[in-house]
Order: sequence, then structure tokens, then C-alpha cells
Amino acid sequence: MGAIMERKGRPGIIRRVWGGFWAVIEGLRRWSLNLVFLLLLVILGTGWWSGRSQPLATGTALLIAPNGELVEQRTLRNAVSMLQGGEGLHQVLMRDLIEAIRKGATDTRISHLVLETDGLRGASLGKLQELGAALAEFRKTGKPVYAYGRYFDQSSYYLAAQADQVFLNPDGFVYLSGFGRFPTYYRGLFDQLGVKVQVFRVGTYKSFVEPYTRSDMSEADRESTRSYLDEAWKLWQQDVQKARPALAKTLPAYLEHPDEGLAAVQGDGARYALDAGLVDGIKSADEWRDFLKDKGQPSEDGKSYRHLDLAAYVGRLHDEASHTDAKVGVVVAQGAIMDGEQPSGTVGGDTVAALIRQARESDDIKAVVLRVDSPGGSATASEVIRRELALTRKAGKPVIVSMGSVAASGGYWISMAADEVWANPATITGSIGIFAMLPDLSGPMGKLGLTVDGVGTTPLAGSMDVRRPVSPMMGALLQQSIEHGYRRFLGVVGEARGLSPEAVDGVAQGRVWLGTQARERKLVDQLGGLHEAVAAAAQRAKLERYEVSYVEKNLSPRDQLLARLLDKGEEGGAGARATPSLLTRLMGRVEQEFRGLAEWNDPGNAYVHCLCTAP
Repeated sequence: MGAIMERKGRPGIIRRVWGGFWAVIEGLRRWSLNLVFLLLLVILGTGWWSGRSQPLATGTALLIAPNGELVEQRTLRNAVSMLQGGEGLHQVLMRDLIEAIRKGATDTRISHLVLETDGLRGASLGKLQELGAALAEFRKTGKPVYAYGRYFDQSSYYLAAQADQVFLNPDGFVYLSGFGRFPTYYRGLFDQLGVKVQVFRVGTYKSFVEPYTRSDMSEADRESTRSYLDEAWKLWQQDVQKARPALAKTLPAYLEHPDEGLAAVQGDGARYALDAGLVDGIKSADEWRDFLKDKGQPSEDGKSYRHLDLAAYVGRLHDEASHTDAKVGVVVAQGAIMDGEQPSGTVGGDTVAALIRQARESDDIKAVVLRVDSPGGSATASEVIRRELALTRKAGKPVIVSMGSVAASGGYWISMAADEVWANPATITGSIGIFAMLPDLSGPMGKLGLTVDGVGTTPLAGSMDVRRPVSPMMGALLQQSIEHGYRRFLGVVGEARGLSPEAVDGVAQGRVWLGTQARERKLVDQLGGLHEAVAAAAQRAKLERYEVSYVEKNLSPRDQLLARLLDKGEEGGAGARATPSLLTRLMGRVEQEFRGLAEWNDPGNAYVHCLCTAP
């Protein structure tokens, strides 16, 4: 009996063989992954050493060829998706671009700047204006800027237009479409499914909820959107014409009658752009390389021109930088605002508050700049961040807010504890309003034959259950809470901006404003980018010599490796753009919208969020 029990307790021969085989496979897999990790470390280390060990020769061109989306802060979740073969985008730090261009202007080793825009993705007008200002400073030193593209869309052309000379591929074109905003409305789909969305809000223009409750754009939203888009389009044209004055005569026809203009040149888009003065010449890729060899110094092998790309130059600048104990600390708040701890790319209330507190308690940091690029989110988390900024000011350290592409709703709320608020002319801001939104899934459940019944000890028991409609009592409580939140929002803004609640209400109601419009309405103090905001912080702190220090969460070794991999992959150049299919983009956008809703976590279900996209 004991032998029988022993045989039953032991696995069979086939199982043991397969188990041993699988153990060998697992061991090889782990060994292979460790080997790949070590190889990556060697490659990155070798690249770092080779890129910095050689002195930078005079007559070197600075190559700016951003490949991906311009961001204030990298999202490591996006990096993981890319490494796993997902649809993630390369991300290029705005701070690196600005630093490289501005330092290159005064670096005697840099003779000129080469701008290649084919890989540029996701650049708002506000970010482009900051880059344009840096390029203008570069050109003021007498150093030329040359730009090239296989083709130019509206964003890449704005950037290229800042150059002394712009060249286009023979098969290229310049596509200028103006600005638009066309949300997807889900009311028809929800009606078919029997889904109801219960909304509690304050603000005539608070349009975030409308895609889930309407089939079209409301007149209030249409009015507000038209206002800021028209202003943004006017700014775009003014900036481009300032950079290329000759376009004042030809640009209106190019924008209003492209069909007639293109027909006149038999559909040749490159020729059409050249005749209109948008570009200075037409060159193939090899002709472009020959042009750069003539304008600069040849590379060591003689096949190209002597140049240094963005990542290598920024790394060299950091190695060569002189350090001082006086610092202006920059805290980045990029993405939707959520409660608690959140990863980079999302504004976690506790996460950002901890970084502000770290800056306040640092003896080296003499002033704090909060860089905001957020459409808002959780009202609770927004107040956590605003309160931490208020404590920093109370501690005697100047606080400046620098608004990026979007600083609206909750993004505006967190800005209301600053000594000064700076916005780009094209920043999307305002949207002072508040709402709550709950789905009612009892309809589709009924179609499936599912019902909900039970008992509770109070009238509020089960009142927030999405399987049931919101009770009249809970509806009244939510509406009262939202109205109180709106009055609180008005009070926060009024106290910060020196305005009465009535005056704030006149520019609030959820309405969105562009930076130029916001300044006229006393919602911001100054127009300018992060560079100007940092200088203002230093001036308030009476700093003559200082360095900029980004206050960020400490990354794990794994995340540091991912960040380094992104550094290596962000440079593209001519031909770097990879465009996902139309269907992929459509489904990705819908998925992103609903995934964002699923991540909302405000404990009071109160949201200061803006349905606004920076032009």
C-alpha cells in the first residue's frame, strides 16, 4: 500500500520530462532577458561615453529633428507600450528642445541650426510659439537656421517658417487646414443601448458632458469654441507672416482657394508652395545633404556634414554645466488630474503636492515654478495641489505658474496660488465650472433580462449603484454639492485674482479662453513661456545667478533605463514619421476617451475638467 501511495504521489515520467524541459526553457528565457538587459546597458554606456568623450569642434551644426509628440514630461507607460509593440508615440521633452536652441545660440562651437520636421507629432500652437521664440533668439545672434521636410502639415510648417530658408521635397506639399474641434457624440449609441447619463453641473459653457448627453454641439459650446479657435488661427497667421513677411500677400489666397492654386500648377504641391512663397526651394534628400555640406563643415568620413543631434548636445550641456546652490525648482503638472499617487503623465494630487513640498523644504531651491499642462480632473486633487502651493508662498518662497498648451478647469484651479500666472498667447485656459456625471445602466440590463432589487438601512443605501437610476434625494444632494463647488471655485479665483465673485462668474460658467483673451479678462498676469516664467521667479527671489532644477519623482533603475531608451529613440529627421491607419486612430481615440472616464477617482464625484483640445 505504501508503494502504491508513493507512486500516486509522484508525477509520471512524461510529466517529469516535460517539467524538466520547461524548467530549462524558463532558465534560458531568464538568462536571455538578463543578457539583453546587460547588452542594453553596455550600448547606452558606450553611446554616452563616445558622445561625450570627444571635444565638440567649432563649425558644428545643431540638428533639431524631433521624432514624436512634444511633452512637458515623459509618460513611462507609453514607453512600455512601445517596447511591447503597442501604438505608443515617441515623446520629446520641450525642456530639451528649448535648452538646446537657447544654449546653441551662444555656444561658439555651434555655427548654425538644422531643422527637420518630418517626425514631429502632437505639437500645439502654444508649444510651437515657445519653440518659435527660442529660434528667433537663435537667429538674432546672426547664426542661420535651415529647415527641410518631405512635406509640412500645419504644426511642422509653423516651426519651419521660423527658419532663414525652408526647403521642400519635390513630391511634397504644405497642408494648411486651419483649426477645428469636432467631438464624437455618443447619445445615439447610448439610446440604442438604453444607457442614460445623469449629469449635475454648473456652467452654461461647461461642455465636457455634452458628448454623452447630446447628438450635436450646443449653441453655447459652439460660440465658445468659435471664439477661441478664431483667435488661435489669427495668432498662427500673424506669427507665420512675422517670420516670413512676404506671405502677407500670398497666404490668404493659399488658405482660401487652394483648389484654384493647385490646379494652376497641374496638381504639383511643391511647386504651388514655392510659387506662394511658403518655401524657398525644392530639394531631394540627397540635394539637401549636399546643401548642408556646403553651408557647414564636412563630417569626418566626408559623406555628410558635421553636426550634433538634440540628445547628444543636451547631454553634453549637462556635463559641462557649472553648478550653483541657488536654484529655481520646476514642478511639472501634465495630464488629467486624479486623486492620490499617480505615474508621470498624470497629475496625481498627492504626487504633485509631495513634489511641491519637496521643493519648499529644499534649502537650495529659492523659488518654485509650476508648469501646468492639464485640462483638469478631480476637484479634490486640484485643491490638494493648490493648497500646497499656498503653503509654499506662505513659507516665503516665490511661486510662479507657467501655463503650457492647456491649463483649464482643474488646471486653472491649481494655478490660483501663485504670485504670478504666465500663459502662452495660445494657451487654452479658464473653463471655470464643475460637474458630476453618473451612468445609469438599468436600461441595457433590462434588455438582458437582469433586474436589481434589495433593501437598505437608509434612503442613501445603494444610491450610487450604476445598475439603478440615481434617486431624487441623491440627485438633489449631488446638485447642491456641485453648486457649492462652483461657488468655492469662484471664491478661489476671486481671491487669487483680486476680483469679486460676480466678476469671476461673468467670465466663468465653464467658458474656455485663449491666453490673449484670458489676459484681457485678468485671468492671467503675463504672456510668455516657461523661460520667461523662470526668469520672473528668479527675479522675485532676487537671484542673479541660478540654475533650473526639475523636481521629479525618483525613478527606479528599470524606469531610468526606459527613459534612456526614449532619449535614444526621439531623434528622427527627414522621413521619420510613421502614421497609424485611419481606423487605428479612430478606435484608439474612442478607447482613450472611455479609458479616461474609467480612471476618474474623485471621492466626491466632483470634476473640474475641460473638454478642450489645444489648437
